Amino acid sequence: MILLGSYSLTSIPSSPISLRPHSSVAHGRMVQCSRRCELFDLHQELIPYDVAWSWQKDIVREKKSQIENEGDCSDTLIILQHPSVYTLGTASTHHNLNFDIENPPFPIYRTERGGEVTFHGPGQLIMYPIINLRRHKMDLHWYLRTLEEVVIRALSSTFSIQASRVEGLTGVWVGNQKLAALGIRVAHWITYHGLALNVTTDLSPFKWVIPCGIRDRQVGSIKGLLKEAQSCIAHGTSVLHDLDDTSLIHITYRSLIEEFSRAFQLEYHYKTISVPVLCKRKPSCFSKETQQS
Repeated sequence: MILLGSYSLTSIPSSPISLRPHSSVAHGRMVQCSRRCELFDLHQELIPYDVAWSWQKDIVREKKSQIENEGDCSDTLIILQHPSVYTLGTASTHHNLNFDIENPPFPIYRTERGGEVTFHGPGQLIMYPIINLRRHKMDLHWYLRTLEEVVIRALSSTFSIQASRVEGLTGVWVGNQKLAALGIRVAHWITYHGLALNVTTDLSPFKWVIPCGIRDRQVGSIKGLLKEAQSCIAHGTSVLHDLDDTSLIHITYRSLIEEFSRAFQLEYHYKTISVPVLCKRKPSCFSKETQQS
């Protein structure tokens, strides 16, 4: 099902990755792809779901205004983790919740993204691309498939995990296990929400729901697959010897942003934001189904 590639954990730099614009050939000449993307790197931070949700909607409003005034806007990518939370998409029903809605194990939010119920928690990398599809391709099917391709390539290039799509379903799969879930919203061709990839996630909270409304398949993680593969290697050296959760999160993050840059032909410009200030922002209107008391 998977093969383990070789990678070094001792050479992981702490500084941001410098990704130059990619080149392509058009009409026999080289063309630089230099569309700007602001990157907010919070991949080691736990940002409350409602804070990140409100932040995305503020950015969408800013981009709409920028397009109206200037005709275009830069793209934005936010990468972070969330504390444990369940989110419901536009297609969600309470039939896929295996707990009393009045006494949930974690907070629940009903959102405007597509899809059913899912779980977000520590050890899961969240990518929120807020991009102007007018400058890429105005095709939601293409956009979803490209997000899936980012994850598939990252898993293959970094871990030699052979992931794939499943016909008729959204997300990224390894065998019967779903590693990445997607749920998006597009307003005036500006995207928000995005994808969640289980890296070192505790998968037990998924048992309290029917993830994405799919009953006959499982949820998996990169860490779980690596352990499974390691147990199948007889008399081999341990590829997990140095692999703590922080390192696994970090190298997965690096691979994701590199593949995202390639897939959408973007050049990153790193942006900073104070997490305490971000968390003190007054949230925009959102629908909280219920919250653990």
